[in-house]
Amino acid sequence: MIDLSVIPHTPGCYLFSDTAGTIIYVGKAKDLKKRVTSYFRKKDHDIKTKNLVALIDSVDLMVTHTETEALLLENNLIKKHQPKYNIDLKDAKRYAYIEITKETFPRIGIARQTKRGDATYFGPFVSGAERDAILRVIKRVFVLRSCRKLPIRACLRYHLKSCSAPCIGAVSEEDYRLQVDRASALLRGKSGELLDLLRAEMAGCSGRQEFEKALVLRNQIAAIEHLAERQHVEHPKETNQDVIAYTVAGDRVYLMVFSVEKGLLSGKQEYSFDNHDDFFDEFLVLYYADRTPPQELIVPCAVSGGMAGYLSERKGRSVQVTVPKIGEKKKLIELVWENIGHAFMKNELKVKDLQASLGLVQVPAVIECFDISHLSGTSMVGSMVQFRDGAPDKKNYRRFRIRTVEGIDDVASIAEIVKRRYSRLIEENASFPDLIIIDGGKGQLAAALGALEELGLKIPVIALAKREEEVYLPGEMLPRRLDEKGMALHVLQEIRDEAHRFAIAYNRLLRSRTLTGEKSRSGARRKS
Repeated sequence: MIDLSVIPHTPGCYLFSDTAGTIIYVGKAKDLKKRVTSYFRKKDHDIKTKNLVALIDSVDLMVTHTETEALLLENNLIKKHQPKYNIDLKDAKRYAYIEITKETFPRIGIARQTKRGDATYFGPFVSGAERDAILRVIKRVFVLRSCRKLPIRACLRYHLKSCSAPCIGAVSEEDYRLQVDRASALLRGKSGELLDLLRAEMAGCSGRQEFEKALVLRNQIAAIEHLAERQHVEHPKETNQDVIAYTVAGDRVYLMVFSVEKGLLSGKQEYSFDNHDDFFDEFLVLYYADRTPPQELIVPCAVSGGMAGYLSERKGRSVQVTVPKIGEKKKLIELVWENIGHAFMKNELKVKDLQASLGLVQVPAVIECFDISHLSGTSMVGSMVQFRDGAPDKKNYRRFRIRTVEGIDDVASIAEIVKRRYSRLIEENASFPDLIIIDGGKGQLAAALGALEELGLKIPVIALAKREEEVYLPGEMLPRRLDEKGMALHVLQEIRDEAHRFAIAYNRLLRSRTLTGEKSRSGARRKS
């Protein structure tokens, strides 16, 4: 179940996955909530989009600071995952850079690919019009050459005053180098003096009513201001980086790792675990135990000298660990924090809404859900899934073969597996969940309550009936109908559906084992 209510009104990228977990579409949006919800609420989609929506099982989000960053990130993610429904963009060329070559008289031009050592690259530029406007500004102000090969005599560009003509010695190597350095400074965002000059010129054009020239200058100014915007998602560099940040909420740690490969944000991984002393060092040891660290780690806090040594040993050479205070790397940490908020804190909102909707005394931080699966009364099995802070905690999933029930009796089967689960927790002196969900109706709820009463346990229990999605609570004659668009019902459905999936998977496993055994016995009889 996709919960649209928790999607933020921010720029970013969204990744649609099918039931197998395969990413089938990557998109960008200026407003993620408006864009993603449009897929599920609009009815007039074309055939391709209708087919896409029918396959969507889950949505993952990656929040960015600006729409431009979202566009660049979308390009990177599509090239990485090659989604089925992104045919046009995944076959497209990369965005272009402006290059200044490393010749005696450097040439300025446009490059689709970056070749190490051949030139200095600036960009990439999402808009070709803005890129060309910047080139026009540079050629006008710094008059750098753009020809592939120096001619033997001055060409038309010299006469149009768009080139200083080093080919005929019209400019010295020293003066030309000064022009190159100034152009590079502009491309690196040090554009204040040039902007002042252009604004003054634009004001003069407006005063003389030369509005067409003023419009051209305005567009050039806009292009330079666009260039000054720092890019957090893609910027040319040779190193790989992991950006790691975390948030501690109560007794839980919510941590995220952004992988940056040669300046390209290539993906993220999310983790949630119990808070304890030295958890960050422990995480780094476990995370890099089976993977090679990158050249640089960008982290929110200092690590011990021993940890730095461990990372360098795993890498085979020195690993730089950076704790940024200001600048671009600090903004990367902030971006990870923002994504942590959207990835994890939405679950906190869901369980709080569930608490209010069910009238629970405390927030159901740990929820366990039971389901039964069978095929015409055979291979009867039970499942239990655990959600912690609104997210699956798969290490605590359990499955049961029904031992004491003959034939098809879901009610008795629920009683058996509930009793077995919590008898085990009593023996282990383990903690109990804050809420138990039973897949079923009044009968299944009564069976679970009876099992808990036998054990002397008082744990909040509810049942969720599939057909009408009604919620049964102990002591209430009629079921409750929760808001169909609310987070509470969505989280109940998500947990119930996961328990159902887990039960069916175990049922199929047992059936396949039974069939395999029958075939082997049949084969043995034939051989004899």
